[in-house]
Amino acid sequence: MSAQAQHNQQFIDSFGRRIEDMRVSVIDKCNFRCTYCMPAEGLAWLRNREILTFDEIERVVRIAAERGVTQIRLTGGEPTVRKGLPDLISRLIRVPGVEEVTLTTNGFLLRRMARELADAGLTRINVSLDTLTREKFAHITRRDHLDEVLAGLEELEKHSTIRPIKVNAVAIRGFTEPEVLDFARFARRKPYVVRFIEFMPLDADESWSREQLLTGREIYEMINAVYPLVPRDTDPSSTSRVYRFADGRGEVGFINPVSEPFCSTCNRIRLTADGQLRTCLFSTWETDLRAPLRSGASDEELGRIMHGAVLRKEMKHHINDPGFVRASRSMSQIGG
Repeated sequence: MSAQAQHNQQFIDSFGRRIEDMRVSVIDKCNFRCTYCMPAEGLAWLRNREILTFDEIERVVRIAAERGVTQIRLTGGEPTVRKGLPDLISRLIRVPGVEEVTLTTNGFLLRRMARELADAGLTRINVSLDTLTREKFAHITRRDHLDEVLAGLEELEKHSTIRPIKVNAVAIRGFTEPEVLDFARFARRKPYVVRFIEFMPLDADESWSREQLLTGREIYEMINAVYPLVPRDTDPSSTSRVYRFADGRGEVGFINPVSEPFCSTCNRIRLTADGQLRTCLFSTWETDLRAPLRSGASDEELGRIMHGAVLRKEMKHHINDPGFVRASRSMSQIGG
């Protein structure tokens, strides 16, 4: 294929953004019920036949990689409850063009899975952990499993090929503030990058309100007043603003999609567990890939369908605009 032909099939949206990152949800089920992600009960799970097989996922990733996608992040629901996950990781890391396969998890199964994940070729991981207090953990996840998550993180430390280990805390006003400095100290004594993520309107209960927004800037100021921070250079397409502690003991990051949107450099698309391609977390539309996958579409046809979706990628989300319309699904159904 000529260089011009290769360029013409690259995933570049109508605003000139080159798509290099695909988030792939492997399952909608989860063993937690986090309040900002799922209702306490009543959410209908996808049936097994509705979820993409590993062969189908690998095929979509291969087509995307041929068009410039280099980074694959596996999400859920909770991806570690998908049987055979390490096998999928090892398959995807061998896809030509894929440079890295990473994982976002709640950490509950890491104590027994860390070695398998490392052996499969996983190189980076994000572990969701919104509090270091047992009672608050049980409240926000509706499960009393803080000790298991912390043990899973410690198990990860034994596998040096999985770095960095990122700990993601959703920041919610009235919940997070008392522990901001505790998380800072956690990042200073452990080999983890603690990142605070602003609470977004993707909760299944649709109870999000702007009054619950605790901005990254506020958290930064709380930490910097006690433990001075120095900015670190990051990739322009990164979602996170990363800082190291001035004395060199650890790092923290801030993901501020509500107060400081980074849409202009967004290079991400998402594949849901049931095979829908989404070009933004807050999309109100999706492109069905499962039907053509299962009806005999060629790789070229699937590539055209995906490229058509990329060309429709939104300029930005509209959280801060009048008349904002919520995404068509909750976070657990989209993939974190």
